[in-house]
Amino acid sequence: MQMEPKVNILLVDDKLENLLALEAILEKLGENLVRATSGEEALRCLLHQDFAVILLDVQMPGMDGFETATLIRNRGRSRHTPIIFLTAFSSSDQMLFKGYALGAVDYLLKPLDPNILTSKVTVFVELFKKTEAVKQQAAQLVAVNAELRQSEERLRSLSTCSPVGIFEIDTEGSCRYTNPRYQAICGLKATESLEKKWLESVYPEDRERAIASWSNYIREGRDYSEEFRFQTAYGSIRWVQVRSSPMLSGQGELLGYVGTLEDITERKQAEEVRAQVIREQTARQEAEAANRMKDEFLAVLSHELRTPLTSMLGWSKILRSKKLDEKATSRALEAIERNAISQMQLIEDILDVSRIIRGQLRLNVSAVNLISVMEAALEAVRPLAEPKDIKLNTILDTSVGLVYGDPARLQQVVWNLLTNAIKFTPKGGRVEVNLSVVCSQEHQTAHKYAQIQVIDTGIGISSEFLPKVFERFRQADSTTTRSHNGLGLGLAIVRHLVELHKGTIFAQSLGTGQGATFTVRLPLLQDSRRNRGSREATGEISSPVASALLAGLRVLVVDDEADTRNFLSFMFEEYGAVATAVASVDEALAVLEQAKPDILISDIGMSEQDGYTLIRKLRSLEPEQGGRIPAIALTAYTREEDRLKALSAGFQQHLSKPIDPTKLIAMVANVLKLPLEVPVS
Repeated sequence: MQMEPKVNILLVDDKLENLLALEAILEKLGENLVRATSGEEALRCLLHQDFAVILLDVQMPGMDGFETATLIRNRGRSRHTPIIFLTAFSSSDQMLFKGYALGAVDYLLKPLDPNILTSKVTVFVELFKKTEAVKQQAAQLVAVNAELRQSEERLRSLSTCSPVGIFEIDTEGSCRYTNPRYQAICGLKATESLEKKWLESVYPEDRERAIASWSNYIREGRDYSEEFRFQTAYGSIRWVQVRSSPMLSGQGELLGYVGTLEDITERKQAEEVRAQVIREQTARQEAEAANRMKDEFLAVLSHELRTPLTSMLGWSKILRSKKLDEKATSRALEAIERNAISQMQLIEDILDVSRIIRGQLRLNVSAVNLISVMEAALEAVRPLAEPKDIKLNTILDTSVGLVYGDPARLQQVVWNLLTNAIKFTPKGGRVEVNLSVVCSQEHQTAHKYAQIQVIDTGIGISSEFLPKVFERFRQADSTTTRSHNGLGLGLAIVRHLVELHKGTIFAQSLGTGQGATFTVRLPLLQDSRRNRGSREATGEISSPVASALLAGLRVLVVDDEADTRNFLSFMFEEYGAVATAVASVDEALAVLEQAKPDILISDIGMSEQDGYTLIRKLRSLEPEQGGRIPAIALTAYTREEDRLKALSAGFQQHLSKPIDPTKLIAMVANVLKLPLEVPVS
């Protein structure tokens, strides 16, 4: 904050002790105190400075106070400066009259009362400050008025010569001003432009949209920017961008609207040409990339399939044509078996990718102990690591709980990551496998995850390839001289399997030659010992509570996958429910004719007739025939649009696979409005 400038106060006395006394009294005002020991010195001070007040001693040698005051009043700059006479001698009426006649504002007798002197001087200091402020305001006002006149003239010139049309509309919608460019764009004369709205110049096909958008703008009061075609009186069509903003008073009151019209025809034409060129270039690049990827993949596929075939056919012919001893025969059979397994894995990867693309990759889910899954995967890859002298270091936290998923597919995830790490780690390297528990805060709720990390000391991943590492058919090196085999499908399959298990996977690498780290996180099954509030937040219900809730409940399960169907039936029956499991829509409708279950649990993706068909047929029935039975949809499709589609079809809830039993039971309780306050033994 800028400090207020100090005001000058002139102290005139021939005695130094008097000046010091005056300074002592007035210093608390915080102003600039100027000394003068004679009338001549006081006059010199007045030549260069303005003073709020002058304290003038009457009795001084040479030029006394009255003579000094006379000269002060004769000068234009100091003519109106207040003078307070100070004297230690006579204060007769004659002296007073003489002092006031010379323009003095007061006459004080020494010794001075400090309070009186301070208060009198303060009055003149404040008066001086206010006078100066008024002078400054007057000067600023003159400058502002001059600037306003210049601005008005400049605005008038700008508006007249503006390359864009300008218009002003009042709150009633009447046009109050248009400039020449506006009139030219709309093809109107000056008087016509005030009578007609710009909307009347919009091309008929765009007019309905223009009227609707302008009406919304007037109603909502936001800034407006739209592009329309205008048709002039001569029939030509031009593209015009219309912009507008509300005009508000200083108090925020709406005064009207100001807007612009800009002819953007050339820009639109250039944009269309550029867009067409970009579309053609993009299409060409995509086609070239697709062809290149297809050719590279087919070349790699041919190589990868032919390589094991060469060994298999070669050893087969040797076995048929020559009699080998037992050791050579065993070696040949081992080679054939090893290459057959390798080729089978390639084919399985291709089939998995095909299932993923068609959305038909299914999981056989259950509660899974990751320790056993990871140990099985480690045992499977040890024969691959030993020839390269690669050390497999494991740190497996045995306290990690269960996850809900497909044990075979989870083993496939770990196996793929391990084989990938071993493949790209040079001889004598190291691969580390960790299993631990991590926590994550989501939506103000803490969630626990099982974290699997595979860390290698291999060739690493370049920063350019790292974002593409999980894409199908992507390989950092797909040339014929590459040093590592494979189709580039493994990591893409891993990512899809992890996402099907509602988990996440990401890769990290400091660059080429720095090794790589792959991290998988899978949600842990919820702890069944939490309180009711936590159960409601996480959808978890303890086993005793679930048994009490579901006892005697009639559940109809519909799923064309036998393993999933059997699992759901077993789960509900374990909690005391009566479960009926069928494999098709027709079987489900037949059951509904015989008995009325309390709730329907149906898969969406089924062969012949899917879950949507079932719920539509069910909802078409009368209530007494089961048309209003509550239903929960189960699906491997996890997008928001899939959930909304299931709900709009007639299901009450949607649960994505893999299924957490506790969440499914909680959802059943919620749909049937079962009380959760069940005593837990």
